Amino acid sequence: MKLKLALWLLSLMLKRALRRKPRFREQLERMRSLDWGIATEDLKVARYYRMTPKGITSAAGLPVDLDLELRFRDQDTALRILRKPTQQALLDGMINGEVRLVGDSADMNKLQKLLKYL
Repeated sequence: MKLKLALWLLSLMLKRALRRKPRFREQLERMRSLDWGIATEDLKVARYYRMTPKGITSAAGLPVDLDLELRFRDQDTALRILRKPTQQALLDGMINGEVRLVGDSADMNKLQKLLKYL
């Protein structure tokens, strides 16, 4: 339940940043669009985000046409890493088998640059 709430709050934070933060908007305009999602490996908790300069939509679930997916071993691992989403925390999670990246790592770099302006 905590992870579902955290992912929902992330969608609100993204939408707010698009409205209020010019650097976030500029970075998203450079990227044009990014469709990404976060889920647990068993897909019990999953949420996706479709981001364009015109708006951000988010919903539960994980469609197959996403550019990037972050899959976490379980909800506790996801919460621990997402509370402090540093590059090192994600890298350590990948090395330990706690996080799996589905998609292009270049999209992950784009996402990290964008989230820096949150």
